[in-house]
Order: sequence, then structure tokens, then C-alpha cells
Amino acid sequence: MIKSKTNNNSQKGHISAIVGSLIRVKGLENQIRLHDLIKVRNMLGEVIQIYSDYIVVQCFENTTNLRINEKVINLNEPLSMELAPGLLGTIFDGIQRPLQKAFEKHKSGQLTRGLEIPSLSRTKKWHFIPLERTKGNVTGGDVIGTVQETQAIQHKIMIPPNISGRLTYLANEGDYTIEQELYRLEIGQEVKSFSMMQKWPITTSRPFKERMLPGEPLITGIRVIDLLFPITKGGTIGVPGGFGTGKTVIQQSLAKWCDADVCIFVACGERGNEVADVLKQFSEIIDPKSGQPLLNRIVLIANTSNMPVSAREASIFSGVTIAEYYRDMGYDVAVLADSTSRWAESLREISGLLEEMPAEEGYPAYLPSKLSGFYERAGIVKLLGNEEIGKERVGSIAIIGSISPPAGDFSEPVTATTKNFVQGIWALDAGLAYSKHYPAINWLDSYSNYPDYISEWWYERDINWSEIDVDWFDCRNQVNEILSQDNELKYITQLIGEENLPDDQQLTLFIAKLIKNGFLIQNAYDDIDNFTDVRKLLGMIKVILLLFKESKELLKQGFLIEDIKSLLVINDILRINRTISNDDFDKIEGIKRKLLSDIESLKLTQGVLKKR
Repeated sequence: MIKSKTNNNSQKGHISAIVGSLIRVKGLENQIRLHDLIKVRNMLGEVIQIYSDYIVVQCFENTTNLRINEKVINLNEPLSMELAPGLLGTIFDGIQRPLQKAFEKHKSGQLTRGLEIPSLSRTKKWHFIPLERTKGNVTGGDVIGTVQETQAIQHKIMIPPNISGRLTYLANEGDYTIEQELYRLEIGQEVKSFSMMQKWPITTSRPFKERMLPGEPLITGIRVIDLLFPITKGGTIGVPGGFGTGKTVIQQSLAKWCDADVCIFVACGERGNEVADVLKQFSEIIDPKSGQPLLNRIVLIANTSNMPVSAREASIFSGVTIAEYYRDMGYDVAVLADSTSRWAESLREISGLLEEMPAEEGYPAYLPSKLSGFYERAGIVKLLGNEEIGKERVGSIAIIGSISPPAGDFSEPVTATTKNFVQGIWALDAGLAYSKHYPAINWLDSYSNYPDYISEWWYERDINWSEIDVDWFDCRNQVNEILSQDNELKYITQLIGEENLPDDQQLTLFIAKLIKNGFLIQNAYDDIDNFTDVRKLLGMIKVILLLFKESKELLKQGFLIEDIKSLLVINDILRINRTISNDDFDKIEGIKRKLLSDIESLKLTQGVLKKR
């Protein structure tokens, strides 16, 4: 958050009009820049329009009791994030005020207007270890030392982007606050001092060398996602769904289990009780990677629905700015935004206050550019600077944005526009949710454009079973085909009944039901079922497809579909998700052997009967 104190060159203006969360200010129009901050009564606001005789400011707090002609001060800088050790495990509001500190200061739990608290502690000391490097020329992104921020994350102290010079001083190993001098750079004829802390405006992307094609999936542990609709490290996904379809549970599961190094969870306009539930859960959960509290690798930005709408856009871009900072250290970061619809609603409200010509359903005409400005900051990139001479760093940001279309209407503007800027959609279905099928991702309406990019990664981790020669990509295609045929047969089944279909079509319906109930359904609150690793996922789906393959052969040999449905091993297949942990892959191989054994026994038994 920007400090409230101003310099001697600050210009002053006065309020000429107040319209909801917007104020008009006169006297600053010739000095101020777009997106600069102003301060009125210790409240912050952002300049969003500049005219010849006034400016328009959106206030990040309630404008109640403001008066005409009140003094307004230009802070001469945009809303920027404080970037330094201490971000992880902290809960901020939309403009990076630490909510825990606010609660300690005001026990009532209410954020008072004009609250001034530093975003990061100015007194806490961090143990700095300088890198062994000779003093010489450095450029933006070069790592000059490290701080162990949490047990899971090593915080790299980097030269700020767009700055280069000759390193003339580097502090010795020791404990320092984020404002103490760590190094000096000779830039031209001037020597400048730098500390651990950087500041970066939220509306500007941090620079990088080169954007790369994705090649590695972001493993979520959610089977329907990892098999059918994968996301990559550096990928973008939209998650549209109506009320009660499980958007928040999916976002929470991703924060807990996805294999990103750092997670940024942005609650944008969410209900306060949901955000409180997230905070409570995250504080209690142990990270399976490190054995430490999950909060040690999460930054939470809580902008609840009762907070001023102007801060919603700030919260989204605050989150992605912090994500870019950790990406620049070489980490894989996941940004979970819940939900972008409520951010879009704030744009609509502010656009209405500005009396702009509305586009579809009242949303502003610039909605697409706002959404693209958010999602385009995802990606896997080669980073500026080096950790060691000649060693290049790569980092990534994956963005998963949930969408709350009114009445579950996916044709509404926010959902339709988001589809233009993301590479995949996880469409949540109310029908599945109401039938207790979770995650309620509809396999017919969802899609992902990433499978071709990551098939090689999966191929290298394939489990080789001689009985069924398929890899991850083949499994995915077969499952999609079975589910598509199941959907095509749905209406015929309603007309004539499943028992009147040919045996091969009955088999397709049976295997589709097995896939839905034994593979796609997943309990986020079950200790075994909440996360499925790569090996278990491949084992589960290959057992089902092996059953499908062998069953087709049985039907060709004259066996009945009832014979196949009566196999005892089918109950074991249905229970793999809840009874076999990720570490017990041998048990899945045991079920595969039992399946083959039961089929052989069936052949022998039926063979004897047929001879008689």
C-alpha cells in the first residue's frame, strides 16, 4: 500500500462533486497523471479520468460525509505493491493493507476509513545471505542474495527491473529489516542505495525476456481436470458456474493441492462468511509438500462483497502483481481469482456512475480489454537477470478465474468474453451439483487447448502395462469418446429402455457409468480421495479401459452383458478412489490382476456350460 505521507512537491486540489464512490476534483488536472493516487481525509483514491477543468477519482473507501471543497492531495505515484519478504502467509485487503494488523489495532473487526498501516513490517528482521559475486555490472533481475521467507520458499533479493549499474557495495550476511540498506549501485554519475523492498505499480506488467510455450501440466489432483481438461504451468482457465455448483470448493482444492510453488488467492467481492471459512481452513491445513502450515506458501487478498466496489479491480491486479514478483524468482505461481464476475459488476457500477454508454447487459464497452489485461499476465517466461553467471531462470503464472453467471447462463457477457482470452473452460453444471456429483465439471461443455502441449510430459511418466497399450493422451481420447457416445444414447434409452439396446451399446453405457461414478466423482473432504497423483490417476483409468477392452472381446465371443456386469472385481474398481491411497499403487495392480483372473474364470465357466 502507498504510504500516506506526501512530499513537499505534492499539489493540492478540492472536491467539486461527489457521485457515489466517485469524486470530481478541481485544481489538479494540469499536474496529475492517469492512475495516480490522491488522498482525501487519509482515504486513497485513483485517478480514472482527466478533463481540461477537472479529474474523476474512484475512492477505495466509503465516501459518506465527504463535503464539497474538501482538500485533495496528489501523491504523485500510482497504486503500487510493496514487494519484499513477509508477503507469504499474510492476509491483505484489495489495496494491500494487512488485515491481521488492522484487527489487532481495531478489535471490533471493522476496517475504519482512512486506516494507515504499512503493508509489510518495518521492524521484523530477516536473515540475508549474499551471493558470492564480484562487484561489477548488474542488471534488472540479477539475484544478489537470499532470505529464507518460510521453510518452503527461499525469497530471492533481486535488482529491480529496468535498473542496471555497477555494484559498489553488498551487505554482509546478517539480519536486516526490509528498509535497511543492502547494496549500492553506481548508475551513471550517481550512486543509489537499495533495500530488500521493491515497489511496483499494479497496472504495469513486470518485464521478462521471452514468453515460452507451455510444456508441463499444473497437477491439481482433481482427476476430471488432470485427465480431460488439464491446465499447464503458465496456463489460463475460466471456471463458470451458477450458485451452489462448487466454484469456491474447486478454488480451495487448487490452493491446497496444486503443485505450484506459491499460490495467490484473491477473494474478489466474495461473501464475508465464505472468505472467513477460507481463512479458517487455510490456517489449519498442513501443506503435504513441506509438512508446514499451508499459509506458508499462500498470499491471501480478501476483498469481500461489503467493501467498496472500487477496490475489487485493485484486488485482482494486486494479486497478479505479487504473483509476477515471485515468478521473477523462478517459481511457478498460481493465481486463483474468485470471482471475476463480481469484479466486472464493479466495472459496470462505476461505468454507470460515469454515465458512459453501456454495452451488452449494462457492462462497459471496455470489458474485453480489462479482462484481457488480466489474463495476458499469465504465462511461462524466461526471466530477466541471472542467479549465477550464465544461469537462466524460468518462471510461470497460471491464472484460474471463476465466473458467476446469473442463473448459470453461460451466454452472458463476462463468461462469453472470458472465453476469448483463456485456453480452457471448466463449466460447472447445476444438474451435476444437485445430484451430488462433485466436482460438477460438465464433460460436454468444458474444454482445454493444452493436451497437445503436455502429452510428452505424460508419456514420460506413463505406467507400462502390457495388457493395455495406451498412454495418457489415448486414455483421454477414449474416455471422451465413451462419454460422447453415452450422451448420444441418452435419448434413445429414454424411449426404448436400456435393456432393449444392442449389447455393445449397453456396454458403452455401463463403462460410462463406471467412469462417472468411479473416476470423475471425487470427494474434496475425504483424506484419500481429495488428491490423486499422476500414477494413481493413470492406474485408475487404465483399469477401467482394460475392462472395456476385454468386455468388447467377450461380447464378440458370445458372452452376455449381464455376465460382464456380474464380475465381482467391478465393486473393487468403483472403490479405488476412496480405499487406495496414492502410495499403494501395488493394490491397483492387484485389482488389474484380479480383473484379468475373473475374466479368465468367466471364460472357463461359460466354456464348460456351452459345451454341455
